[in-house]
Order: sequence, then C-alpha cells, then structure tokens
Amino acid sequence: MIANNVIKACIFDLDGVIVDTAHYHFLAWKRLANELGIDLTIEDNERLKGVSRLDSLEIILNLRGISLPTEEKERLANKKNSWFVDYVLRMSPDEIFPGVKQLIHELKKQNIKIGLASSSKNAKTVIHLLQIENEFDAIVDGTMIRYSKPDPEIFILAASKLGVEPQHCLVFEDAEAGVEAALAAGMKCVGIGSANQLGKADIVISKTGEFNIATLQQLSTV
Repeated sequence: MIANNVIKACIFDLDGVIVDTAHYHFLAWKRLANELGIDLTIEDNERLKGVSRLDSLEIILNLRGISLPTEEKERLANKKNSWFVDYVLRMSPDEIFPGVKQLIHELKKQNIKIGLASSSKNAKTVIHLLQIENEFDAIVDGTMIRYSKPDPEIFILAASKLGVEPQHCLVFEDAEAGVEAALAAGMKCVGIGSANQLGKADIVISKTGEFNIATLQQLSTV
C-alpha cells in the first residue's frame, strides 16, 4: 500500500505558488474592467485564479450582465494580455517567493521530478525572466490545453510528460479550482494559502517555501 502512494514527481502551479504574477493579472483585469464600466474588486479577482483568460473575462462580464460576441471577447482578452505582458516584462529573479528554489533543489536531491503546470499562456516568458526554466523536467502552459482548471487535463498532461503515474504526483496550488483539478487527476495536493479556501487539499500551508522533505515523506505514506 505504501509503495502505491510514493511521491515521484512534484508539479507546481506558477501564479501565487512560485511568484506573484497574480498581482499583475489583477492590475490588467482591473484596467480592462474599468474601461467596461465594471468595478473589479480583490474579492472578485479571487474567482479568476487558475481560470483561463476567456473564462476570466466571462466572469468579469457577468458582474454587470454584459453579453458580447466571441470576436469582441477575444479582442478584449488579448488587450488585457498585452497589458499583463507589459507588467511581467519588468520582472526579475528576486521576485521568486522565498525558499522556492531551495525547495526544488531539495526535491531533486530526493530524485523527485519537477513539473510546471500553469494555465497562463505567458508561463514560459515568466520563468525565463525569473531564470528558472531549466529547473523543470516538464512544462505545461495554457497554450497546450483545451480545458481550464478545475478540469484535470493540465495535470494529467504534466504527469504524462514527466513519465510518472498521477497517483505518484504531488501538486502545489494556490487556487480552489487548481486543488479540485489536482484531486480529480488522482494526485495529492498541497494548498498554498488559506485553509478556509483550500481545505480540500491534503495539506495547506501559507507559503510554498514552508514545505519540507519530512512532509513529503508523510504524504508518501498516507
């Protein structure tokens, strides 16, 4: 039974787990919402975490009951993305959350494979700017999937690229939709943030850097 639960790979979300690009997403979405006459609050923004670009726009439009043609929604989503890219192009490696690189290196010492699974279509740009693209054995971003979290597609694809069965994968996620996706994929999950929001995860910690090898070993025997 224990052997069936051994963790062989750790899969990290990007936004809110490795770096706070979520803040830049919020700035860009709020700027777009203001143009549409919508007041996007921080609370509203929580619903956008881990959600695709077009689905995020739909959530924002629904705040005011606005309906738009598909072409216009794609134009607005691309406009938001151009603003987001402008923000992230100013990022530097010192924006990585404390302890994250050290954690990845410790996991590698344990022969744990490392994957990235981010719904963001800009994930590769971000990890390049952070100078950590070589830390990952496999990368899956929003350009490679059809369905957004909570659909498990992104994590199943990441596991496949890593060559590891889902039951041997541990996901690090900061969004409720991401936690649900990880569990639906048959993986264990570490929630990063609030236990009230991420209580479905196997464990919840406030920051990614708090995770340690002892906790990994505990999860491998549960």
